[in-house]
Amino acid sequence: MKKSLYETDEAVIQGIRRSDDRALAHLYKLYFPMISHFILSNSGTDDEAKDIYQEGVIVFYEKIRDNSLELSCQIKTYLYSVCRRLWLKRLAEKGRFASKLDETDSFVPVDEDTLQYEEQERQFGIMGEALEQLGEPCRSLIEDFYIRMQNMQDITDKFGYTNTDTAKNQKYKCLQRLKKIFFATYKPEV
Repeated sequence: MKKSLYETDEAVIQGIRRSDDRALAHLYKLYFPMISHFILSNSGTDDEAKDIYQEGVIVFYEKIRDNSLELSCQIKTYLYSVCRRLWLKRLAEKGRFASKLDETDSFVPVDEDTLQYEEQERQFGIMGEALEQLGEPCRSLIEDFYIRMQNMQDITDKFGYTNTDTAKNQKYKCLQRLKKIFFATYKPEV
């Protein structure tokens, strides 16, 4: 597996200083999902998430280019903090967020938020692996109901169950098997 040119924060910063577009591309690929998740979870749209992330990366980029950034945390934490602040400000402007932002606050502590996001992503990965291990027809039934949002009548018809109660019972059994597989693998981080 080929290693990335920008595995460390310092390498990303140096790449930006050298005007290497790959450094910015790396930032977009690496941290956008985290920002998108935050904004979508807080009354935002996908387009708004892209706009806010773009603005946050521009702030980061400009501070690096003019040597005014004194980074005392990871790039991920810094970008999350900047984007979070930009989003909360936008929500306040739209009237979707009741509290006022204090303009003197220049940094929002976000270590807990990023740790929570990372743990959630880890759990999603484990759940994906558990779904793969589940096998058919359980995997399809769970995906149809929870991911594709199909109703029980459609699932009953698709799988040939005699009625929706039978389909619900099968879904329950499949869900129990999925939980068993998930919790056999999942170990909470302390």
